[in-house]
Amino acid sequence: SIDKLKIQQARTNFLKLKPQAQNWLATTKVNMASVASSTGNPGSSSSTSEVEETLARIQSHKGVEGVIILSRDGATIQSTLNEDQTAAHAALLSQLASKAHNMVETLDVDDELTFLRIRSHKREVMVAPDKDYLLVVIQNPHATE
Repeated sequence: SIDKLKIQQARTNFLKLKPQAQNWLATTKVNMASVASSTGNPGSSSSTSEVEETLARIQSHKGVEGVIILSRDGATIQSTLNEDQTAAHAALLSQLASKAHNMVETLDVDDELTFLRIRSHKREVMVAPDKDYLLVVIQNPHATE
């Protein structure tokens, strides 16, 4: 039936993307400590340069259109997008991440949100939540470069 075919296609797509998402998430989690230390200590140039290097590395991946680091309440800490795009994404994604976190916690108090991925025809938005921060990557999944 059509439903079984759609489910099989979704599983196939998920299995193809799962290693990419896990790799991205692992890289993100390792570098969130750098974000925390650099925002907690603005004079720390080594931490700041580490964050800059991480953002540049993520930004250099094929199709990445922007990277945003937000506080949990939606305040922008750093962004590679312009001011208007950053403000729009920050407001919406911090609310969505909060709702997703609440949903996961409501369904199972021993569980936590570790990754949020939203894909449309034109864009893919990936959110890696941390205790104090959200790392957001916006990309074009159809990019050739």
